[in-house]
Amino acid sequence: MNHFKIGIVVGSLRKESYNKQTANALVKLFPKEFTYEFIDISNLPLYNQDDDNDTPPTVISFKQRVKECQGIIFVTPEYNRSIPGVLKNALDQASRPYGMNAWDKIPAGIIGVSIGNISTAIAQQHLRNSLSFLNMPTLNQPECYLKWYDGMVEDGEFSEKTARFMQNWVDAYVAFVKQNNQ
Repeated sequence: MNHFKIGIVVGSLRKESYNKQTANALVKLFPKEFTYEFIDISNLPLYNQDDDNDTPPTVISFKQRVKECQGIIFVTPEYNRSIPGVLKNALDQASRPYGMNAWDKIPAGIIGVSIGNISTAIAQQHLRNSLSFLNMPTLNQPECYLKWYDGMVEDGEFSEKTARFMQNWVDAYVAFVKQNNQ
């Protein structure tokens, strides 16, 4: 395969989210055979099993966008020591009804940004638990827990210090996606 489409799912809805800023800077580090699409989760209805037989059009579209990707990167904050509800809802919507899991076998990467010292370590572990059940091979190393600092992203680009660290993560994820799409 010469071209890889990567879906970017940001687990924060806040307009000036640190995670959105990080995701926007991250995509600039990928090689040219990698393209990306931000997959919006803000308009998904809350998952309700009663809707499994009459899936809302927004969910059908969301699932199709997920299935078109050769990789998915989750960029998540940590809310109350876990992933945001909006991200969990997106995982549930694209995996249901049972047996119709759009996430199946898509290689995943996880990064997260927070102002706290432990960054998003616990949220990422909770996300890994769900991704394991959803049968998404997930990049284990290097891990990427970022503590936000002033100047980390400016004019849509990482600072030099952060860019070096993130390029290492991107290179590992690129190799992981290629390996899982043979």
